Amino acid sequence: MIPALMPTYNRADLAFERGEGAYVWTDAGRRFLDFGSGIATSSLGHGHPHLVKAIAEQAARVMHVSNLYRVPQAEKLAARHVAASFADSVFFCNSGAEANEGMVKAVRKYHAENGHPEKFRMICFEGAFHGRTLAMLSATGNEKYLAGFGPAVEGFDHVPFGNMNAVRDAITPATAGIMIEPVQGEGGVRPADLRFLRELRAVCDEFGLLLALDEVQTGMGRSGKLWAHQWAGIEPDVMSSAKGIGGGFPLGAVMAKEAVAKHLKPGTHGTTYGGGPLACAAGNAVLDVVLAPGFLDQVDRVARHLWRGMLALAERHPRVILGVQGAGLLLGLRLVPEVSNGAMQAQCVEEGLLTVAAGMNVLRVAPPLIITETEVDEALAALDRACLALTPAEALAPAK
Repeated sequence: MIPALMPTYNRADLAFERGEGAYVWTDAGRRFLDFGSGIATSSLGHGHPHLVKAIAEQAARVMHVSNLYRVPQAEKLAARHVAASFADSVFFCNSGAEANEGMVKAVRKYHAENGHPEKFRMICFEGAFHGRTLAMLSATGNEKYLAGFGPAVEGFDHVPFGNMNAVRDAITPATAGIMIEPVQGEGGVRPADLRFLRELRAVCDEFGLLLALDEVQTGMGRSGKLWAHQWAGIEPDVMSSAKGIGGGFPLGAVMAKEAVAKHLKPGTHGTTYGGGPLACAAGNAVLDVVLAPGFLDQVDRVARHLWRGMLALAERHPRVILGVQGAGLLLGLRLVPEVSNGAMQAQCVEEGLLTVAAGMNVLRVAPPLIITETEVDEALAALDRACLALTPAEALAPAK
């Protein structure tokens, strides 16, 4: 018999009843160090006092009014994001997939309003993940995710990640823009080379295309800068964000320059829940913390400590780990074929550590941004024990 909760996930048999900082506790009282953060979403960890207070106070006043009326919390949050980014205007929604849908609509609308409705195709990249809606499954291009859902939505062309020649070859008169994650999260925690990002900016300028960045997972400080593209010294024309910007409360955003945003006039796009008082109160509380002096410097410092520790793990366990990749506090251990990321994830649970599997047999770690070096060391020790447990017995046997 099918369960009441639709079985779209292979859920671990763990139920968490409370959390504090970087830790969560199950209903049976077992404590875990959370290096998954709800898939890079609980940016301030669990039970952060400032975030909890902001949500509770707003919930006691008004939770939802719809976008038929002004929402001062959204106006404030949008102004703060504009002041801290490339963007001139922001549209708030509920999730990353919804933000990516809005971003693609913005790109298409820009060209249509500028006299080129034939320009609607997006160049995307192999290994990408942009969400689970029908259009974003098509932008993702993974046949496994598309199977059984009918024909793919038209308008998405896929090229190898990091291949500039392939990008140029894919440009046609119908190309509207290029859509890319600065770090492919679900696709294996693969960072785009900073030079490649700069070249994409240049080719968009050369051909009159829009650069659309999916920073759903990489944004809101996870890379050590507010937005990961800032490491490359470039600006997109439009960008999607979600996950960490609400600290765990559902919130997404489409951020755009005026040349793009001005074409999304009343009636062209909308959302029932997006940009509501409660979500934007959470978003403002997250910004209070992330934009505080020294916070991002601390994220970068701790991230480098984690990077060094994971490199040492790879050197110590060559029978388990092939390498380390990623950026900031979004890192991956690339595992040998004999050790699946599912097995490693399960072993980490045995060691009291929560992680997330990713494509290409990678174990993803994405701890809260408030993580300390002491907690990083605790996680590295758990990963070390997990590697030992999964090392083939003959490799551990003393030489005869």
